[in-house]
Amino acid sequence: MRFLHRFTLTATLLLLGACASTPDPELTEKEYYDEAKAAIDAKNFSLATKNLEALETRYPFGRYAEQAQLDLIYARYNNINLEGARAAADRFIRLHPQSPHADYAYYIRGIASYNLDIGLASQYFPAVDVTSRDPGEMRRAFDDFSQLLTRYPNSNYAADAEQRMVEIRNRLSEYELHAARYYLKREAYIAAANRASHIVKNFPNTSAVEPALTIMVETYRLLGMSSQADDALDVLAANFPDSESFDKSMRFKPSEIQKQQRSLLGVVTFGLFE
Repeated sequence: MRFLHRFTLTATLLLLGACASTPDPELTEKEYYDEAKAAIDAKNFSLATKNLEALETRYPFGRYAEQAQLDLIYARYNNINLEGARAAADRFIRLHPQSPHADYAYYIRGIASYNLDIGLASQYFPAVDVTSRDPGEMRRAFDDFSQLLTRYPNSNYAADAEQRMVEIRNRLSEYELHAARYYLKREAYIAAANRASHIVKNFPNTSAVEPALTIMVETYRLLGMSSQADDALDVLAANFPDSESFDKSMRFKPSEIQKQQRSLLGVVTFGLFE
């Protein structure tokens, strides 16, 4: 009886194990696609992603392949899988560069990078000014939106992409301004002047141009580059006559460079231990 009991128990466990390891039933291409679309309609993007990935794996050249790849971009993005959405958009652009829906892939690729940058900022740098970080994902987003506008100027996504590019340009210019002021603090005046000049040349019509011109005037004067300082001052006066860098008589007031008492350790370590 004891032996029979053990045999029955073992058989039951084996049966349960076999049931647990039974793979999902194989579906036809249309069944995978229909289930994915139903999941999208129900806003179950996790299930939709699962079915679309299965369809793409089992029927890579099938009737629904191109549409499934497009839907996968949408499902992953709405499932907050931003890196996955970008990867799916990359693949769609590579496989279907002439598709009438390629503009959507460029747009989502840009939006994914845009939100990745914002997400990283809030997740890892909640107490840090985001202009102090190198906005690498923002640069990628800007490039994606730029390609969208170049290739598909009449796209339904063009207006939003253009608006986001304006915002990104402001973010990038503020980052460059932060870097210029960092060099000022370290008394690396040539580097500060170069960074400020980069802002004026590459990010016109942004809020960082006015302080960048002020930095150029001050650093060029300090470096004995009178001609360059006068040129920067003329541009500042012509474009920002109400700047706080001028007094009521339009005389320039230095404000960016502030000499600091620095220790030898601070100089040697570039301020890391100050």
